[in-house]
Amino acid sequence: MIAAIVIATLIRAELTMEILLALFILIGHFVLGFLDDYIKVVKKRNLGLRAWQKLLGQIIIAAVTIFIATKELGIATNLWIPLANTSIDLGALYYVLVLLVIVGASNAVNLTDGLDGLASGEMAIASSVYCAICLMTGHGELAIFCAAIVGACIGFLKFNFHPAKIFMGDTGSLALGGAFAAMGILTHTELLLPIVGLVFVCEALSVILQVISFQTTGRRIFKMSPIHHHFELSGWSELKVVFVFWTVGVIAGAVGLLMF
Repeated sequence: MIAAIVIATLIRAELTMEILLALFILIGHFVLGFLDDYIKVVKKRNLGLRAWQKLLGQIIIAAVTIFIATKELGIATNLWIPLANTSIDLGALYYVLVLLVIVGASNAVNLTDGLDGLASGEMAIASSVYCAICLMTGHGELAIFCAAIVGACIGFLKFNFHPAKIFMGDTGSLALGGAFAAMGILTHTELLLPIVGLVFVCEALSVILQVISFQTTGRRIFKMSPIHHHFELSGWSELKVVFVFWTVGVIAGAVGLLMF
């Protein structure tokens, strides 16, 4: 998947600094995910990379992203507010936002990768929306990057749709999550990410709420987290969960476009 995205982008897109940064974020997270999977599968260490190691890698990726985006691409520290047609200058806090976007998006897509075709289908939908946003904002080369992700995800579904013959693992899901973050940062639409990627947000929030609830009260809010497993344990078939979540993703993407 990652090879397909990189090769298609290199062939069709002009190698601007924007495209190189998008590819850096994608490949950086690919390396993190690969190391995690390698440790789990080859080294037989079930936990893979330790949490601090993964976070350190994401901080390094975010630091490089911030430097290139602000110094080379001239991206301002303003935060665009959807619907309000205005923006506010966050100053140094914008750098913290970029870090949160990168860490949040990559981990949210990673958590969504739990059912056959769920993460790849959601990424195809979200990337299609951002392909349109890129075209509307004059980011034509970045639109090619988004389209390459759509194609790779749809191609992957041939093998991953139920019953799955292959899994993307952290190698794929972290990379796709990083790419999703890149779309929001490079188009300066960071607040649209949680709207377009509503399913990813719900998956991540379900894990956070489950952990907080269990550690503070000893009770679980969901039968199991991430939330797609809750619906499975509630009697939904795997296919039903995937199709319903895809539908939510399409609606969220449409809302995001309308808000843009």
